[in-house]
Amino acid sequence: MARYEMSLRTSKSPEDAFAYMSDLSNFALWDPGVISAAQAVGEISELGSAYDVEVKSVGGTMILRYEITEFDSPHRFVAKAMSDKLTSVDVITVVADDVGDGEGSVVTYDAELTLNGVFAIGEPALQVAFNKIGNNAAAGLVRALDGVRVDG
Repeated sequence: MARYEMSLRTSKSPEDAFAYMSDLSNFALWDPGVISAAQAVGEISELGSAYDVEVKSVGGTMILRYEITEFDSPHRFVAKAMSDKLTSVDVITVVADDVGDGEGSVVTYDAELTLNGVFAIGEPALQVAFNKIGNNAAAGLVRALDGVRVDG
């Protein structure tokens, strides 16, 4: 399993930041590893809604269906995708910012990636690759939310 976690401070309210993050179709706007993302189940982001996310992969692209498995607006949601190759679990939390005017928020993006079946042989190298992918996505997210990274 590989894990990537980052936090950023933004002037966006917790409600606005959560709304942006929980609409997974926005993934393609900030994560350079995502080619496209579209809602496949439901009409809004809520428990049980799902998104088809096309991501860059070794040898091409793959589509992962992310289902929202936990949803506590505007605080936290979990999106999970499973394929024969991998399992991805993204946990996004949003809290009110207690620094400055108190009107912004802190967004934390915590992602876990596990290779499945015969692909698990690649686990030792996964963290190194996931760090690079995560850093690129984090930079895009900071730009998209007009934020400042606040983790190490």
